[in-house]
Amino acid sequence: MNLFSFFSGAGFLDLGFELQGDFDIVFVNEFHLAFNHVYQYAREHMGINPPIYGHHVENILHYLDGEHPELLEELSRLVDESKHNQLTGFIGGPPCPDFSVAGRNRGQEGENGRLSGTYCDLICETHPDFFVFEELKQRFIAHGYYLTEQLINAIEYGAPQDRDRIILIGFSQETVDELHLPVQEHNLLDFPWEEHKIYNLEEVKALPWPTTNPYQENVQTVMPDGIIAELTVMHWWQQNDVENHPNANMYFQPRAGLIRFQAKDEGDMERKCYKRLHRWRYSPTAAYGNNEVHIHPYLPRRISAAEALAIQSLPANFILPPDLTLTDAFKTIGNGVPFVAANGIAASISDYIQNHDNN
Repeated sequence: MNLFSFFSGAGFLDLGFELQGDFDIVFVNEFHLAFNHVYQYAREHMGINPPIYGHHVENILHYLDGEHPELLEELSRLVDESKHNQLTGFIGGPPCPDFSVAGRNRGQEGENGRLSGTYCDLICETHPDFFVFEELKQRFIAHGYYLTEQLINAIEYGAPQDRDRIILIGFSQETVDELHLPVQEHNLLDFPWEEHKIYNLEEVKALPWPTTNPYQENVQTVMPDGIIAELTVMHWWQQNDVENHPNANMYFQPRAGLIRFQAKDEGDMERKCYKRLHRWRYSPTAAYGNNEVHIHPYLPRRISAAEALAIQSLPANFILPPDLTLTDAFKTIGNGVPFVAANGIAASISDYIQNHDNN
């Protein structure tokens, strides 16, 4: 299946679909040049072919502002061409602070909310066979899409990170008919949301995870009993060999001495700014920026880009370009969808299509 990707960032969501095996990214749109640089650099290093319809580093608002009609015409032509050859979908996650309880919560009236509205309009205008999105259900229903949604957490898919996302998936009327998908009113029935989850969130959070321990610089500790090793920060750092990763030395240097990096206990996350991770626990949401700083569990520094990529469950061979600024590095990492969650969603969509189409 072909995918057009919008708000692609460094492409964590895209990578989850690509490496699932049943999807090809054929079109990439990302406004921030530095993020697109990461996208292309990492995939070239991983041996992934570039999108056949190219990279489009431009503001998504220009597709529908009336001043750039050639952009919408070309996009519509490419979507039609792709639909002629393959089942074709749109994926993307517009910046979400305007819809976030932790953010500005301005909804569709905020700047990011308007981006979500534009993305919704673009889907309705070009009419892909299916899409993956996060908000604005009623507009999709009015344009003939059948929907399913769920609040997922990255932990459920095996990421070492407590991160919620609301995922909305829609299939067009024509695709529902063609693939014989079960629907009722405007809802997709029997979507396998649970099939590719590894853990039950409530059961995971009920385990005896450690809370805080005194900070001990560069001292090894033993993993406590009764927890899941694969959901710990330490497991993913060891699995990705973060100390020898090409991005291991990409981290912010302290400006005012080491006191604040030595004073906090391991696992102390009471304040938004300067949370010290616990090596034997999963991380809080990796939303770096806006004073959200994560400190290394047993070293007097912030975590590195390599360590942050592992918390986002990226494969060890996903590498950021060395000329990327630290600000852009951590912003694009924090904006991304955890890889294993994206991969699980991709597998669920593929299963849903193939199971019902075969029937």
